[in-house]
Amino acid sequence: MHSGNAPSAADAESALLTIARVGAVLSVGLNRPAKRNALNDGIMLAIRQCFTDIPADVGAVVIHGVGGHFSAGLDLSELRERDATEGLVHSQTWHRVFDLIQYCRVPVIAALQGAVIGGGLELACAAHIRVADPSAYFALPEGSRGIFVGGGGSVRLPRLIGVARMADMMLTGRVYSATDGVVHGFTQYLTEAGGALDKAMELGARVATNAPLTNFAVLQALPMIAEANPQTGLLMESLMATVAQSDQEAKTRIRAFLDHKTAKVRPT
Repeated sequence: MHSGNAPSAADAESALLTIARVGAVLSVGLNRPAKRNALNDGIMLAIRQCFTDIPADVGAVVIHGVGGHFSAGLDLSELRERDATEGLVHSQTWHRVFDLIQYCRVPVIAALQGAVIGGGLELACAAHIRVADPSAYFALPEGSRGIFVGGGGSVRLPRLIGVARMADMMLTGRVYSATDGVVHGFTQYLTEAGGALDKAMELGARVATNAPLTNFAVLQALPMIAEANPQTGLLMESLMATVAQSDQEAKTRIRAFLDHKTAKVRPT
């Protein structure tokens, strides 16, 4: 039993994240600002626990970095020698944690600023929407470190920016700015200075109002459809559309639109 003033292991782990509720949106902050939110085993365990226990009434999650950076990636100061088996297990631990984000039942939005490097970029890629402010920059310095991506980046990032662009980053150390990032597919939104978190929270509040089944279809079915054989994809689309349209929530929303109770789509 620990003393009244000593933090428990659970307290120490949870301190690596700042977690807050704003309406239906859960805000999750990586909380190692002195380390530019570098990812170590402790913070990965904390992320796993957080995404395993998302409350039922949460409709979206926003993940961000406390301080001036999203994440500088793997904490190299804690890197130790591992044999092949230990290295494989460690990499697959990261895979399982980031899978919890990619396959989360609600949309996950990453608010990016400062360093989005290595494992930090792999983490951002697991989110469904990425929002950056002008300070954000993207890099994969693994080539110069003598290592290789191990958090799923070789699967997720090429689907955003292409294999050739990712290879160039790893081989040459090329760094992309926030402006380049939105052009080349690293992010979908670029905000004013310091605006990434506010924009991500705004988007989170908006997507949390969607029909849950539609969000599920977009998050889980759409990526599978996009990668499937075209005829398989079309069949999956038909099945998903049928399920979504038969849901009572969809019927209620369509009736509200037909009764002119909801606004028509207009340019913003």
